[in-house]
Amino acid sequence: MDIKQIRAFISVANHLSFTKASEEMFMTQSSISKIIKTLEEELETQLFYRNPKIQLTDSGHELYKQSINLISLMDNIPIEIHNLIKLKKGVINIGIPPIIGASFFPRIIGEFKSIFPGIEIKLLEVGSKIIEEKLEKGDLDIGIVCSYPNDRANFDMFKYVKSPLMLGVNINNPLAEKDIVLYKELKDENFVLFQQDFSLYDFIIGRCVENDFEPNIICNSSQRDFIIEMVATNLGVTFFPEITSSTINRPDIKFIPLEDPQINLNLLVIWKSDRYLSYASKKWLEFAASKKGIELEFKQ
Repeated sequence: MDIKQIRAFISVANHLSFTKASEEMFMTQSSISKIIKTLEEELETQLFYRNPKIQLTDSGHELYKQSINLISLMDNIPIEIHNLIKLKKGVINIGIPPIIGASFFPRIIGEFKSIFPGIEIKLLEVGSKIIEEKLEKGDLDIGIVCSYPNDRANFDMFKYVKSPLMLGVNINNPLAEKDIVLYKELKDENFVLFQQDFSLYDFIIGRCVENDFEPNIICNSSQRDFIIEMVATNLGVTFFPEITSSTINRPDIKFIPLEDPQINLNLLVIWKSDRYLSYASKKWLEFAASKKGIELEFKQ
């Protein structure tokens, strides 16, 4: 088994098509088919079901997972060599939920960039569930999520912040007179929430159901500013972690603690435990962890 075979296999697995793989690899379809057949003979296992559509077998899925890691390692060898001679360059793709993105990450990124100016950081603002998916696929290097991943065994992580969830209401809402709000008191309120791909969505809905009511959700959005404006015009109530609500200085909105019992946002920094981590990613993780007094040890 060689790198050419692995790249051909990955291409077929990505496209589930020998034709598209041959176009991507600039080879004939018969050559791609021969490479895959030889690979299957060497491994003594079938990698693809070929009728009626091409699908990966269980062996194919396992080889694909291992091959992605191998190719990532091979492709990063030149970068690592440059890093070793102190060029300190690289790119980090980080996913952050909009619900917390503006709270403190600009400061952390600014401090990191002052130390490593040659490292580029690309941020993607999406919900925690999508961040997990993109980490699994290799589209992101690091994720910031608001709850523990569904499959913790697949991720390494450390806790960055624990922050209580706050209720946001218009100052003319009767709830604004309260110092603490119970979830059962929200039965007749209109809810303006982040979209369902945000992990806190499930927690909020679950807490309402526990209090014997289905929330009246009038709007789901991925845009923090839009949600704030909806509350400011008294169209509904919303929820933000305290680390975020404390930065929203609006005279027409009040944030109130929730009880019965409290939901806490556990802000976690996560990354795939079985995937290659670049020099740049390791340095960022070490930097972020050091802010919490945590010393990381990487497996690779």
